[in-house]
Amino acid sequence: MNDPAPKIVVRDFSFYYGPTRALSSIDLAIRPNSITALIGPSGCGKTTLLRAINRMNETIRGTRHEGDILIDGQSIYEPGTDVVDLRRRAGMVFQRPNPFPQSIFDNVAFGPRVLGLMRGRERLMARVEASLAAAGLWEEVADRLDSPALALNPGQQQRLCIARTVATRPEVILMDEPCSALDPVATLRVENLMRDLARDYTILVVTHNMQQAARVSDWTGLFWLGELIEYGPTDVLFSQPRERLTEEYLTGRRG
Repeated sequence: MNDPAPKIVVRDFSFYYGPTRALSSIDLAIRPNSITALIGPSGCGKTTLLRAINRMNETIRGTRHEGDILIDGQSIYEPGTDVVDLRRRAGMVFQRPNPFPQSIFDNVAFGPRVLGLMRGRERLMARVEASLAAAGLWEEVADRLDSPALALNPGQQQRLCIARTVATRPEVILMDEPCSALDPVATLRVENLMRDLARDYTILVVTHNMQQAARVSDWTGLFWLGELIEYGPTDVLFSQPRERLTEEYLTGRRG
């Protein structure tokens, strides 16, 4: 069977914050409907790459890039690219849950309303229900959709944020340490949810938790000082790393 075409291709990509180079000549191909984990010590460029994929870094003054990133073979930097639509196609889930100070319903309905994706209360309600169900939250909140989102516990809030992302029907879900603020039970629920979502979405997750990367991801890339040291199937990278630095990082001798 032929391998599927990559969903995302990062091609000789470098990124700068002013004079500081945060990423150096990254080459990476992300398969569709897979979970790719980006691991490495703090400040090594993982989140910078994640935010580059939907051009969120451009909100920071003085940044620039070299090279290219393609989604479905098309450059995200092509002239005339609709950045708002790009950020819909590549939705972001942040490190700490960030629900809006609105109701549960309005949080999930926010994206479809703003982007004009749904017309009519019935269709919007169906989208909200489907999104909450996809995030494993519908049964817990079905009878209190008008309640404040901020009244949910942290694990529920993070799943609500995932539902809010899913509501705009993205193609890629970018997750920046989505479990770092959660307890072990909530973390397990989000990890199980990620596996379910990978049937319909391509997921990239930044994590400092190597056990999490080993549990949930299909592919793993190790970043170090802005460089991609090694990238491959997760089981192979963890059991038979090619690079000495990878082995030392995974075994705790470097970090």
